[in-house]
Amino acid sequence: MNSNPPAPDQLDAALPDGWPVAPGWAPLVQAFFASERGGALLAFLQERLSAGASIFPPQPLRALALTAPEAVRVVILGQDPYHGRGQAEGLAFSVAPGVALPPSLRNIFRELQRDLGTPWPAFPRPGGSLVHWASHGVLLLNTCLTVEEGRPASHAGKGWEALTDAVIRHVAQGDRPVVFMLWGSHAQAKRALIPAGRGHLVLCANHPSPLSAQRPPVPFIGCGHFGKARAFRQEHGY
Repeated sequence: MNSNPPAPDQLDAALPDGWPVAPGWAPLVQAFFASERGGALLAFLQERLSAGASIFPPQPLRALALTAPEAVRVVILGQDPYHGRGQAEGLAFSVAPGVALPPSLRNIFRELQRDLGTPWPAFPRPGGSLVHWASHGVLLLNTCLTVEEGRPASHAGKGWEALTDAVIRHVAQGDRPVVFMLWGSHAQAKRALIPAGRGHLVLCANHPSPLSAQRPPVPFIGCGHFGKARAFRQEHGY
């Protein structure tokens, strides 16, 4: 067991009472952690912490704290948090101000510039921080909400997906038309959670990772998702 105190950029305990969310998400989150699946996830997290694992981010539910359900206008779905120290901050694809831009985020800014003419954000502030997006109705959600240092997808299949699927389903079953951006096969596997006939706009493309951003079948660079989302939001008066 590791007796050293955890660094401030990592999870310190498997205690969801210390992971605040917007009030509208609270019943859904509480029901999950009261369930058998949620309990098993917390036990797994505590076991890994006790074994000395460094787990990121320190606030796994930050996306649900910054973007209330009634505020969601766009959902951008990622896979799991960045696994490098100091990168993951609880929002899909986002890093804190001053942190070097990961390759996927560089491609997101590249496509924004190509599609909408949006200049790259100033470095170091805001740099790669997408907090502004989250505070303006963009739910930056990973399907798995924790990861271990240097071990991508190390917490996949441990229970988070039951919660994030419920979040996606909750948004998709609402009456307000929402844009869903599903980048990569893992995100596109969640398309079945978005019912047809509710007026949502579902946009699919390859993941923005350099490994796939310019490859078929739908290259991320050139997908035009940001322009399509803007037009959709304007059409619906957002």
